[in-house]
Amino acid sequence: MLREIGQSTLAKTGKSVLEACDYMDDGTKINLKISINVEEGSAVFDFDGTGYEVYGNCNAPKAVTLSAIIYCLRCMVGHDVPLNQGCLAPVQVSIPPGSILFPSDTAAVVGGNVLTSQRVVDVIFKAFKTCAASQGCMNNITFGDERIGYYETVAGGAGAGPHWHGRSGVHTHMTNTRITDPEILERRYPVILEKFHLNPETGGKGQYNGGDGILRKIVFRKDLMLSVLTERRVFAPYGLEGGEDGQKGLNTLIRNDGRIINLGAKNSVRVRAGDSFLLRTPGGGGYGKSSV
Repeated sequence: MLREIGQSTLAKTGKSVLEACDYMDDGTKINLKISINVEEGSAVFDFDGTGYEVYGNCNAPKAVTLSAIIYCLRCMVGHDVPLNQGCLAPVQVSIPPGSILFPSDTAAVVGGNVLTSQRVVDVIFKAFKTCAASQGCMNNITFGDERIGYYETVAGGAGAGPHWHGRSGVHTHMTNTRITDPEILERRYPVILEKFHLNPETGGKGQYNGGDGILRKIVFRKDLMLSVLTERRVFAPYGLEGGEDGQKGLNTLIRNDGRIINLGAKNSVRVRAGDSFLLRTPGGGGYGKSSV
């Protein structure tokens, strides 16, 4: 598998050593150097230079990074490969202990699986120049009280590639969840889904355009606790080979008196009846320079 990927990469880039980095919204760096031995069909993925374990919950156990590597390699090889530990047999992975990708045993990690995993994928594909960044986030939204609880993830834009436009309004990479039907949501929970549609022009422009994100507005009919766990609100999904970046996401709370409050990427806040939550998910990056 790696021999095929290495040969293709060498032909495309002229390099067998690849480097890339990207950032979490708190500024934590995900750094990667990949050294490919085409003859042996092996590679070293070295994450030296990656930022420290964080105080929040975006730390990712080592298994998350290994899963991201397997996923990316299987995407790039171009044909079906059995999903098992053998995929990593020719891969040496080096992750600095104490980093966000190899945290201590007591570190909070819930966001590592749903957010940091996406950034690892972004960095790997960036190193190989496979495709522009997708939304890089699962847009985790929860609300509830002592009697009810609801959790959803919301789609966004997919990154464009050398021969394709990015899809709009889809989940990408390290996620495969579906969202609750609007009728079920409104029947079972004290909310009204006022808006849910593609957010035009949020994908990055290029020879191939990134996919558009989603706009979703929920109106609350009773007092609840709302929590958001998201990314790509500070650093935009990157474009490649001259393509534009996708637009960043935005989480806003609209109070029933008309005030609009930016919740940031991660927050928990009490909402009152009549308040609304407006979610704008990120678009995907574009690929190649636009001819327009």
